[in-house]
Amino acid sequence: MGSIHYHVSVAGIHKHTMTDFFPLLSLQTFTAWCNSHLRKAGTQIENIEEDFRDGLKLMLLLEVISGERLAKPERGKMRVHKISNVNKALDFIASKGVKLVSIGAEEIVDGNAKMTLGMIWTIILRFAIQDISVEETSAKEGLLLWCQRKTAPYKNVNIQNFHISWKDGLGFCALIHRHRPELIDYGKLRKDDPMTNLNTAFDVAEKYLDIPKMLDAEDIVGTARPDEKAIMTYVSSFYHAFSGAQKAETAANRICKVLAVNQENEQLMEDYEKLASDLLEWIRRTIPWLENRVPENTMQAMQQKLEDFRDYRRLHKPPKVQEKCQLEINFNTLQTKLRLSNRPAFMPSEGKMVSDISNAWGSLEGAEKGYEEWLLNEIRRLERLDHLAEKFRQKAAIHEAWTQGKEEMLQHRDYETASLSEIKALLKKHEAFESDLAAHQDRVEQIAAIAQELNELDYYDSPSVNARCQRICDQWDALGALTQKRSEALQRTEKLLETIDQLYLEFAKRAAPFNNWMEGAMEDLQDTFIVHTIEEIQGLSTAHEQFKATLPEADKERQAILGIHNEIAKIVQTYHVNMAGTNPYTTINPQEINAKWDKVRQLVPQRDQALIEEHARQQNNERLRRQFANQANVIGPWIQTKMEEIGRISIEMHGTLEDQLTHLRQYEKSIVNYKPKIDQLEGDHQLIQEALIFDNKHTNYTMEHIRVGWEQLLTTIARTINEIENQILTRDAKGISQDQMNEFRASFNHFDRDHSGTLGAEEFKACLISLGFDIANDAQGEAEFSRIMSIVDPNRLGIVTFQAFIDFMSRETADTDTADQVMASFKVLAGDKNYILADELRRELPPDQAEYCIARMAPYTGPDGVPGALDYMSFSTALYGESDL
Repeated sequence: MGSIHYHVSVAGIHKHTMTDFFPLLSLQTFTAWCNSHLRKAGTQIENIEEDFRDGLKLMLLLEVISGERLAKPERGKMRVHKISNVNKALDFIASKGVKLVSIGAEEIVDGNAKMTLGMIWTIILRFAIQDISVEETSAKEGLLLWCQRKTAPYKNVNIQNFHISWKDGLGFCALIHRHRPELIDYGKLRKDDPMTNLNTAFDVAEKYLDIPKMLDAEDIVGTARPDEKAIMTYVSSFYHAFSGAQKAETAANRICKVLAVNQENEQLMEDYEKLASDLLEWIRRTIPWLENRVPENTMQAMQQKLEDFRDYRRLHKPPKVQEKCQLEINFNTLQTKLRLSNRPAFMPSEGKMVSDISNAWGSLEGAEKGYEEWLLNEIRRLERLDHLAEKFRQKAAIHEAWTQGKEEMLQHRDYETASLSEIKALLKKHEAFESDLAAHQDRVEQIAAIAQELNELDYYDSPSVNARCQRICDQWDALGALTQKRSEALQRTEKLLETIDQLYLEFAKRAAPFNNWMEGAMEDLQDTFIVHTIEEIQGLSTAHEQFKATLPEADKERQAILGIHNEIAKIVQTYHVNMAGTNPYTTINPQEINAKWDKVRQLVPQRDQALIEEHARQQNNERLRRQFANQANVIGPWIQTKMEEIGRISIEMHGTLEDQLTHLRQYEKSIVNYKPKIDQLEGDHQLIQEALIFDNKHTNYTMEHIRVGWEQLLTTIARTINEIENQILTRDAKGISQDQMNEFRASFNHFDRDHSGTLGAEEFKACLISLGFDIANDAQGEAEFSRIMSIVDPNRLGIVTFQAFIDFMSRETADTDTADQVMASFKVLAGDKNYILADELRRELPPDQAEYCIARMAPYTGPDGVPGALDYMSFSTALYGESDL
């Protein structure tokens, strides 16, 4: 506002009395006005012309109302000292654009009342009225317009001047009621009772507004035309009192707005921290479960583990996938809001960054993959173990049945009392036994080998297997030793014994291997088998057919053996040989051979039926493989195609951001509608696992590939939608037009040569130049470009995303609140102090935001501080990341 020059002259004043120019009302008003300011300095005046004579209180008054320091006053009592002080005051007034005419320091020092009052009026005009400005009017006109606007709603008030318009007192009451309605019950005031109205206004202003009583109600009512200067002086005090409150309200509103944004951001940060903590805690609890490799002893227990793992994949993990995606979306939204409100970026607690969560998630998926592989391997191992254990039991039982009584037989000393024929028979019988013993050597070795394999595969019942195997081996060694001992005894007696029955011997020699062959055939026909493919079952079927082809030859051998026995019987009958009726060389008899032969013939069709059933099961498994492969070979390429389409959409978007968002959400809906096919494939996969099918040559896709691809597809479309939402948020917050946004997108896509969705440093520099940025090819230009890169690529990855590009462009074209603006607002609330008190915050701000500030403001440590003073400057800079709260 320009300076107003006041030409104050007292020429001709000597012809009139003092009240002709400054009525008594002005004298009272001027005195009260001066005291209202001097009171701030701890002093006051009683006689306006006497108390200003030494110039000291005059200089003090000017310092209080201007806020500036004057030259150092003279403290002497001499007239020259007083004149010097008054001249300093007059020089200061003249420096403010006031031209004083005919007012000299000597008249003030001499107590010239007219000169003194003229000077005071000049000061009031300059410092209390000149700065008033309303709708491009200033000083008196501005003050009058302000009064008219504030009292316009009151029908019985009509302010047209600064004299008779105020006589009824309603104008003063209306000004107070307009700004502080709780102080006056305006409805009870009457226009015909001016004394009550005036005294009410003067008392309320003095008590609640700190405006001294400058006017007297009786003087105003008793004067036809009240003094204009006195009224203007008093009304200007109302203007300054209420305009300060309006500034405080504006400052409080600005602070409330800034604090509301800060509180909302803090809530978002707390929500992120909680969601991140919960997700990390779930991962922390789940990984040890997935890393637990303690095997179970039974197939049923391992199948239960596999079922628990399926429940985890189907029921527990999918919600956590959604939480992880939502966490990333919330983090990006929060960072966008912080950038838009000119706040520093959010840095989560240690270990809770998005990258930390991604790393933890990667560890979870690694443990998950290893756990599934371990489960399947364990099931295969247990299946193999059960088969081997059953085979061990069968072979051990056959061997134990064969060895039963053998030790007693070998230890029998029957040869000592036998006849020559009997001894020869015993010798031949022993030779047959040795042949049988050698034939059983292979079975004993098989039993030991199976026991060794069970130990290597960590079979849970290995101790009992080992104990049984050890008993068999110990018994076998004992049988060998006994056999050798008996053989030696028989050989010693052989010289004494000459009779030997060749036919019995021949029968024994041929019957023993044939009997062993039948036992082996029965063992093989009853042996359990495990196959996983049609080719394997076909191989077993072929081997079985080959076995059946050998049966006619075996039957011939059986008939030949039985023929030997029949010949023996014939010789005994013919020659009346004294025989006990049993073959002395073997315990095998024709009835046993026939019984075992019948058993073999009975087991053959049973084996046929088992092979047929297994062949049917393998055909069904092949059908399941093809069923799964047919769907997987469609779904896998479909997911890949959708991923590529999303990549193209995120680069080649057309239309407004809202159109793009609608299109992406429709695209997301079409993807979600594909979920039943994924569920159907999960069902087929479960059937395959329940059938214990471990490979599938008809497809390269596993269920794990499909799950990972599906989760990536859902996450990618959600992230793309979130990027568009953040662009809309940025556009709306920064006031960027759709055309600008399209221009930014077109420029970005033009320089994105490889359609990766990012720009390299040189591509970004070319893009900026195309948008009108002046980046010279010199050292200064390189420094400017490095500054810009530090903004858009704070992590120094060498790439610029489209979101970072939009944030930078919006920052270049929009205006936001700053720490200096907030600091200036607090300074208004503090009454220009460098600190603020808790009571001032509670008076000007809403309760929750006042307490928010009190809790976070540091104590003020400046030299002008008082107890309880708070530092609003450091608090303001901390809101914008320029210092720590």
